[in-house]
Amino acid sequence: MIDLKFDYSNALDTIKQEDVIDFQKKINQHYKSLLDKTGKGNDFLGWINLPSEIDEQLITKIEDIAEEIQIKSKIFVVIGIGGSYLGARAVIEALSNSFSHLAKNNNSPVILYAGQNISEDYTSELLKILDDYDYSLTVISKSGTTTEPAIAFRILKNHLENKYGKLDARDRIIAITDKEKGALKQLAEDEGYRTFIVPDDVGGRYSVLTPVGLLPIAVAGFNIRELIAGAVKMKKHIESTTYISDNPVSAYAATRNALYNAGKTTEITVNYEPKLYYITEWWKQLYGESEGKENKGIFPAGVGFTTDLHSMGQYIQEGLRNIFETVISIEKPNNKLVVPSDEKNLDGLNYIAGKPLHEVNHMAETGTTLAHIDGGVPNLRISLPVISENTLGQLIYFYEMACGLSGYILEVNPFDQPGVEAYKRNMFALLGKQGFEKETETIYSRLSIDRK
Repeated sequence: MIDLKFDYSNALDTIKQEDVIDFQKKINQHYKSLLDKTGKGNDFLGWINLPSEIDEQLITKIEDIAEEIQIKSKIFVVIGIGGSYLGARAVIEALSNSFSHLAKNNNSPVILYAGQNISEDYTSELLKILDDYDYSLTVISKSGTTTEPAIAFRILKNHLENKYGKLDARDRIIAITDKEKGALKQLAEDEGYRTFIVPDDVGGRYSVLTPVGLLPIAVAGFNIRELIAGAVKMKKHIESTTYISDNPVSAYAATRNALYNAGKTTEITVNYEPKLYYITEWWKQLYGESEGKENKGIFPAGVGFTTDLHSMGQYIQEGLRNIFETVISIEKPNNKLVVPSDEKNLDGLNYIAGKPLHEVNHMAETGTTLAHIDGGVPNLRISLPVISENTLGQLIYFYEMACGLSGYILEVNPFDQPGVEAYKRNMFALLGKQGFEKETETIYSRLSIDRK
């Protein structure tokens, strides 16, 4: 039995239940296309069977290398961009102590990230930190030529070799890359790096349950077997029935598309736990890159309440009515803290004295949901009993499968990203990369810059 629950009843002021149920035929059709691997982008559907087909030897290898890294490194740097780091970061941040870098009982390495930007200040400051601590790194790229991580790896490889010497540095680098080809694969062979494979049929944003996500999560000290078990639990449940009434993936995909048809073109994922910030960031990439094609798609946005109620709350309550919210609700915290009583009661808070802080947070969630419904914002709700490896595994697979279904309902290929290449071509031309000379002249002409 799965722990994740999905509820769309608070959207029924905007759409009718029949509008959701009417998608059942398409849901059945697209489930078949996904499971039979006959739909658009079917060469990138390897993620569907990942949870139940992960090899025991692979899991053991990941755990063994993670343990070795934990012993000899205080910092583990994950070099990657997009799906090559967001999935791992989402799980690690959700499971970590919010102040893990300061916690005395944290025996696992601090996980830091590189290659997700090209900021000179960020990278320079990272190097200064790495001067003072023992560290290892993983570089994640199928090709090894993606600009941001390739630059970061070149810089950090140089730093690592200068710090430890080439031989010791080699044992501190783990390459996660293509099985047979690419610059990183070649370099790993030439230098003797240990490697893990990014499966050919799994795209970056669906790769969290491959070594791409599992190695950093294991190094951070979390139970990857439970994460996988949670995904398997969700997979088994949603394959037992496609009915919208019984299958949360079907219900979510159908409801968000019914709302899209009703003019709700922006989905705001809401959390009331700061630990879930990067879950939202991973979700934004998953859905934005998968659905935003052919001038179609729901725009994915995110807020953290109650913090953002004091900023974005005004817009959500009374702004343009093209939005709906999906709240990720956590039923029980992992800690307990009550509001103390105060004799003077100058802040007027004695009426909640003795209440657990989570109860106050939950009432804020309930009150906000009602206010936003009254303000014309449909609300969907995904609830988990606790934040744990198992429940996060369920959530990851839930979102991945719903994304595939939802993309097929939109009649786009949810597994490619042709639009991502546009900025790269311009950047290469501006930097003077060989083979982009015509584009360079065109861009400088557009910018009215004399290159002489």
